[in-house]
Amino acid sequence: MMTDDRGTAAPGFERARAALSGVVAIPVTPFAADGGIDWDQHGALLRRLVGGGIGAVTPNGNTGEFYTLDPAEARRAVENTVKEVGDRAAVIVGVGLDTASAIAAAAHARECGAQMVMVHQPVHPYISGEGWTEYHRTIADAVPELGVVLYIRDARVGGEQIARLGELCPNVIGVKYSVADPVRFASVAYDAGRDRFVWVAGLAELSAPGYFALGASGFTSGLANVAPVVSLEMYRLLAAGDHRGVLEVWDLIRPFEQLRAADSAADNVSVVKEALAQLGLSRRDVRPPSRTLPGPLRDHVESILANWGARWQF
Repeated sequence: MMTDDRGTAAPGFERARAALSGVVAIPVTPFAADGGIDWDQHGALLRRLVGGGIGAVTPNGNTGEFYTLDPAEARRAVENTVKEVGDRAAVIVGVGLDTASAIAAAAHARECGAQMVMVHQPVHPYISGEGWTEYHRTIADAVPELGVVLYIRDARVGGEQIARLGELCPNVIGVKYSVADPVRFASVAYDAGRDRFVWVAGLAELSAPGYFALGASGFTSGLANVAPVVSLEMYRLLAAGDHRGVLEVWDLIRPFEQLRAADSAADNVSVVKEALAQLGLSRRDVRPPSRTLPGPLRDHVESILANWGARWQF
C-alpha cells in the first residue's frame, strides 16, 4: 500500500481492516416465485461464496437490492448471513436511509455479531459537506464497537471531509470509493490519509487495477456471486503486481462488467442474477425498478460464461 504521513490507523480494528484488503463480495438476494425472499437459497449462495474463498461479505449492499427490501427483510438478511458464514468471513452490513433507520440497522448488526457496517451514500437531494459529516458521525458514534466503512459515490466528498470524520470517529476505518475517476480517487486518498483508512475500489473488478495502482488494497465484487474463483484470481494478481496477468483476467471479465455498467448500471444486478440462473443456482427475478434481462442480453451472458468455462471451473 502507498504511504504518507497524513494520519495513522486507529488501534483495535486490525482484523476488520485486514478483511477489507481483499475481495469484498456483495451477495445477491434471491427471490422466490411468489416475490418473497428464498432464504434457503440465500444461505446456499452465501456458503458457496465463502466456501469458494471469499473472506468478506456485505449483506444489504446494492447488489443485494438494498433499496427494494423492507425493514424485516433487511434484518433477516443480516441474521441469515451471520448464521451461515459469520464464523468464516467478515460480515459488513449495509445500512442507510434516514439517520434513525441507519442507527437501528447498525445496532441490529452489532447484536447479530457483524464486525462492520457500510453506510450507503445518502440519497437526500440536498447534501452539504457539514451535513454529510454529521450524518456519518452520528451513525459511527452509535456503534463504536463496529468498524465503519464509508461509501463514496459523490465526487463532491473530498479528502478533507473524510479526514475530519476519521478524527471524530476512530471506528471509521474504511472507504469504499465508487467515483469513476482514478485521479480524483488518488487526490482524495492523499488528502484523507492513505494509511488512516483502508481504501476499497468500489466499482468492482473493471476499475480495480487503476485504483490499486493509486492506493486501494481491496475491491468490491458482484461478479463473485457467479464465480468466486475469477474475483480471487484478479485479487491475487493485483496483490502480486502481476500486471500482465491482471490484464488477461481483465480482458475476460470486461464484457460481463460492461453489461452491468451499461445505461447507468440499469442491469447491474440483473446480469448477475441471469448468470446465476443459467448456472442453476438461483432464479433470475429482480424487483422494480430493475428488470430481468431481455433475450439477446441473456444470450450474451451465456456466451460469456462459456468463455470463462474454458479457463475456470465454477
